[in-house]
Amino acid sequence: MGKTLIKGGTVITAIEQTEADVLIDDRKVVALLARDHSVEADEVIDATAKLVIPGGIDVHTHMELPFGGTFAADTFETGTRAAAWGGTTTIVDFAVQTVGESAMEGWEAWMEKARDKCAIDYGFHMITGDINDQTLKEMELLVREGVTSFKMFMAYPGVFYSDDGQIVRAMQKAAEDGATVCMHAENGIAIDVLVAQALDRGETDPMNHGLVRRSILEGEATHRAIRLAEMTGAQLYIVHLSAKEALDEVIDARDRGLNVFAETCPQYLFLSLDNLGNGFDGAKYVCSPPLRDESAGHQERLWQGLRTNDLQVVSTDHCPFCMGDHHTFGTQKQLGRDDFSKIPNGMPGVENRMELLYSGGVEDGRISLNRFVEITATTPAKMFGMYPKKGTIAVGSDADIVILDPAGQHVISVDTHHMDVDYSAYEGWEMTGKVETVLSKGKVVIADDQYVGSPGDGEYISRGTSQYTI
Repeated sequence: MGKTLIKGGTVITAIEQTEADVLIDDRKVVALLARDHSVEADEVIDATAKLVIPGGIDVHTHMELPFGGTFAADTFETGTRAAAWGGTTTIVDFAVQTVGESAMEGWEAWMEKARDKCAIDYGFHMITGDINDQTLKEMELLVREGVTSFKMFMAYPGVFYSDDGQIVRAMQKAAEDGATVCMHAENGIAIDVLVAQALDRGETDPMNHGLVRRSILEGEATHRAIRLAEMTGAQLYIVHLSAKEALDEVIDARDRGLNVFAETCPQYLFLSLDNLGNGFDGAKYVCSPPLRDESAGHQERLWQGLRTNDLQVVSTDHCPFCMGDHHTFGTQKQLGRDDFSKIPNGMPGVENRMELLYSGGVEDGRISLNRFVEITATTPAKMFGMYPKKGTIAVGSDADIVILDPAGQHVISVDTHHMDVDYSAYEGWEMTGKVETVLSKGKVVIADDQYVGSPGDGEYISRGTSQYTI
């Protein structure tokens, strides 16, 4: 691979905007050049009137996740290719330890799923679904392998759920190893009572998913997770935060100087409880935590949290399930046609995140360009031990770069997206700002509305511990 020059664009990082050309050699950024330079390159990419930004980092995806009687529709091959189309150049997916299995075996299984399949670079968190003495020992081994974050669930009793005692033991070990605990914070025990009561009343359609998983139960679980993290000294990262009650708890913890952080997702910023209506069509929007009632002010509070850095990251929780039968994994959302609690929880989004946040965030005046880069690339890299290799455009960083046309107009649709799922959660939405060219480690993988990369371009990232602490 020879030298590549990205010429004529405006380079945007989390802290500055610069009229500069970017010189790439041996997969790295080697120089940011003033316009009057005389450097030559083997390949020149014209970025005139375009934005040159760090490749997006999505630190919450679920490729091929077994859940609810089926599997998430995207494989590592299809999902990472779709991510590249949307301007994401790194994902951190979740390997799974199930009850009775060792954590190391779970990680090795996910490594095998991803090996030689991914279009972009990838790392793993570890879902620790069976906390015992062996798992605690293996957490230390996984940290040495670059798996420096462990996900736990206060939801889904009987599936991934951990009780408070198990959470304390895992947090103690994470604190000892410098690892981060990623928490799904919903009170699953209380939610299961409300689910059973709703079904007993004959309330079976998807809207009830949003009604029973009440926002106060996300707030309660977030409070409890924070208190346990405070006691154990663990760094805590609340995943897919959706409710203002949960955000209030995070704000309070941060005001008290705790290493407590949180992400939200595009679905909570742009969609609402209303999307769960329209009969079974609402199954498209079943995810957990659920979409919230816009009239209650959750959505605007999340945007405010992003502006004030009380929310640090926007990830997707990409976990798609088809409305019809999937060509490989079979029946998906239809599993819950007569019982909302059996609808596989998850939505597609890995391809849409960057353009949604640019169009609905930057263009609509909710966040700045620098903040856009910060929440989609720079902070994720710092939070999960990949900075400055990833997450910025600087000398020595990987040349993971997106050229975005700020004037580009396009419409999101299932007919044109590249995720392996049969609907779009944002069907017909008109976007301002379009990903035009994507480079992964200096190699062009998206150009001229074509995917020009290959499976296996992506490499496993052995991550360090968090660089984002108070």
